[in-house]
Amino acid sequence: MSLRIEDYAIIGDRQTAALVGKDGSIDFLCLPRFDSDPCFASLLGTRENGRWLIAPAESPLRVERRYRPETLVLETDFHTDDGVVRVTDCMVPHPHDTTRLVRMVSGLSGRVEMRLDIVFRFGFGRVVPWVQRLPGHEGFVAVAGPDMVVVWGDVPMTGRNQHTEAQFTIEAGEEFLFGLEWLPSHKRVPHRFDMKMGIEQASERWRSWAQRAPVRGRWAEIVRRSLITLKALTHWETGGIIAAATSSLPEQLGGERNWDYRFCWLRDASFTLQALMNAGHRDEAHAWSRWLDRAIAGGAEDIQIMYGVAGERLLTEREIDWLPGYEGSKPVRAGNAAAGQRQLDVFGELMNALYQAHVGGVRRDENSWNIRLVLLETLEKIWAEPDEGIWEVRGGRQQFVHSKVMAWVAFDRAIRSVEDYGYDGPVEHWRAIRQQIHDQVCQNGFDAEMNSFVQAYGSKALDASLLLLPIVGFLPPDDPRIIGTVAAIERYLLQDGFVRRYDTETGKDGLTGNEGVFLACSFWLVDNYVMMGRRADAEALFEKLVALRNDVGLFAEEYDTVNRRQIGNFPQAFTHVALVNAALRLSEEGQDAG
Repeated sequence: MSLRIEDYAIIGDRQTAALVGKDGSIDFLCLPRFDSDPCFASLLGTRENGRWLIAPAESPLRVERRYRPETLVLETDFHTDDGVVRVTDCMVPHPHDTTRLVRMVSGLSGRVEMRLDIVFRFGFGRVVPWVQRLPGHEGFVAVAGPDMVVVWGDVPMTGRNQHTEAQFTIEAGEEFLFGLEWLPSHKRVPHRFDMKMGIEQASERWRSWAQRAPVRGRWAEIVRRSLITLKALTHWETGGIIAAATSSLPEQLGGERNWDYRFCWLRDASFTLQALMNAGHRDEAHAWSRWLDRAIAGGAEDIQIMYGVAGERLLTEREIDWLPGYEGSKPVRAGNAAAGQRQLDVFGELMNALYQAHVGGVRRDENSWNIRLVLLETLEKIWAEPDEGIWEVRGGRQQFVHSKVMAWVAFDRAIRSVEDYGYDGPVEHWRAIRQQIHDQVCQNGFDAEMNSFVQAYGSKALDASLLLLPIVGFLPPDDPRIIGTVAAIERYLLQDGFVRRYDTETGKDGLTGNEGVFLACSFWLVDNYVMMGRRADAEALFEKLVALRNDVGLFAEEYDTVNRRQIGNFPQAFTHVALVNAALRLSEEGQDAG
């Protein structure tokens, strides 16, 4: 039986990430990179699809866990009848062709019987590796194709039924260390690394980063945890920012809305970049700008909405039919066919990211600007065409209002870049296009009878992406059309006080089944409330939203208000970005330092 999504925490080294459950089991780990095939995939299947458990032999009375302050080092305390034991988990920053993971078991009180169970299954939980014991019974080596994983431990481990197992007793004051290291299988087996030092190195690295731009104000701790989470989803070397650490966690339990999010969406990454910069972290802007220029190199007409961690374009979607899926949610997918969609809004997000980077202090880059000039030339030709929109619907292209607004943003930010930062460009021509788009959206995207903007031209449907119109500056928040749109969304898209993306029950998006409320959209409503002067409503909704985070401050993509649990891929950058921006806006308006 799977744990709830909120029962997991993330550890990572900014090359990859692992999900650690409250039960002491690592149930999802991709090696060596975020988007590699997992060697632990029990999250999407059973323990026979790979996991690493360290936990008391008997079920604990209660479990408490936390991250060490300002780090991604996880501490889980198991309280039993016989004593208390702590498992400390982290991945060690080690920027070479290797990945290191440490698990330290510490006796806090009494005497506790423990058990260990390791099951490696490479290739999305299917490939059983060849295993060889290391000399002295200190560990073993597992090899399958290009992958080699070495595991060391302070207790003897034995193999049985293609599992590696151990039982041991820990008393107060004792410590046992266990470590994992991944290398390419053609390399020599490495020597055991200093695991305890690795934990301290990881703690210091994360703490040093978090303290570079201190966050203050009423919601400082919540914001800090989200920023660390966003940093954990950023590849240390390429600068690519992934949308989430997992694949195929469902948007509806038992449904088919299961996608692979271990890639770099231009939209999500640009939002993440802005949140990091708004909180004072500037280096990420430089790294991501360089990643972006490499990723989109080539013909402007070939720009994709997403890329691999290093800028890969081929993200072929396939079904992993041997995995039963999280709580039976099939299919399990690897890759994402949405990479081939047209989404016009990415042009606006790219231009806005460049402009905001300059606002944040990033220096001018003429080469980067020249790339954007080519993008604008392409956008000028195609902005009036239909697309699949921000939500990547698979029911055909439409004239989505949000897409048109973001095309407006692209030209608006280009104009501002020339006016504010001295770039060269045909400003008067861009002003004419900007006005043309604005006029068309106001004429075709607003329904006077509903007193609201709508999802697409000629539609009566609403869409939560319309909440972005005042946020990006398309219209002021006190414009009657914006006030009417927010009121319509409150009437028709709120569910238990949270915001749905759009009406998924009709199947018009090309998929069956419903989904939960979308957490990022709910934070956008907080932004709107603040901008409209509805401070009390903004604070009430923000507090209601942050109450949904799990015990270590993490959010998935959506929330199931019926079953009262998180759903969707985890942890989700989009949600944490929206939280950070809403909290900073609330702090600014409330005169808090932030």
